[in-house]
Amino acid sequence: MRPFRPAWWLANPHLQTLWGGLLGRPKLPETRHERLELSDGDFLDLNWLDASSEEAPLVLVFHGLQGSIRSPYVGRSLNALKERGLRALFVHFRSCSGEPNRLARGYHAGDTGDIAEVINMARARNPKTRLGAMAFSLGGNALLKHLGEEGEAALIEAAVAVSVPYDLSACSSRLNSGFSRIYRGWLLGMIFRSVRTKRALLEEAGVDVDAVIASKTLRELDERLIAPLHDFEDADDYYAKSSCRPFVKEITCPTLLIQGIDDPFLRPGIVPEEEECGPLVERHFSPRGGHVGFLEGHLPGCAKPYFAGPPIDWLASKLKV
Repeated sequence: MRPFRPAWWLANPHLQTLWGGLLGRPKLPETRHERLELSDGDFLDLNWLDASSEEAPLVLVFHGLQGSIRSPYVGRSLNALKERGLRALFVHFRSCSGEPNRLARGYHAGDTGDIAEVINMARARNPKTRLGAMAFSLGGNALLKHLGEEGEAALIEAAVAVSVPYDLSACSSRLNSGFSRIYRGWLLGMIFRSVRTKRALLEEAGVDVDAVIASKTLRELDERLIAPLHDFEDADDYYAKSSCRPFVKEITCPTLLIQGIDDPFLRPGIVPEEEECGPLVERHFSPRGGHVGFLEGHLPGCAKPYFAGPPIDWLASKLKV
């Protein structure tokens, strides 16, 4: 697989991170919506992307923190999967489709239960279909943790994970320094909007919503919202139990890790070393790339994300399209 070749005019990690959004949202391929009822009484909103062949492999796609099918990186990935004749199933985490979920609890970086439920559903409906997965940022952390937990029992046969926060504590801390604080403010703002729509449910569950909305850092938010809602003792307990780095060694299916070492969400040294990875895990780390950036192209108008190119070709080859 050829290496990532960053656009010369996007050498800065922040330009790589931000420019993808400035390109605008790509036109989405036609998908079928489904509301999947979960075993705990909640729901997930799904979007199915069909292919010309009903026997084509099916790739499950998982977004990052507060992402959705409207996120530009999702649209570009779905279009790339369609071009290669693959089927896809895009999964909205709880409350990310635009409609609040029914329960006070939501989703988090280490939540593998919903991922497992979707994968089991996909396998039950497609017993002879090869299953792959592609995930970004927070979704990548959850997917890698799931694959490590399942080991040889995993139903996913090949996976790609892009811009993963392998150590959640270090990533939370990184967003408190330098220009990265811009991303922290943006993420907190989106989360606060979601929290306000669920105020009654959250207060009934014992969450101090005003304290949550007053959070200045992700650690404070995780301490006041994520930890109490998902049975963690505190933010440190959440980070320790949910970070995927310790699970990567237990992954047994072909898995491609796409990472920019200059990712403004990461601190240097938190990406897994070769000896920390399972034998079929391939590390494709680049000095540049930003966070879910990886933009290539000679001119601004023709910039394209690398992750929608060679990594999806790699995924298709592993699923033997």
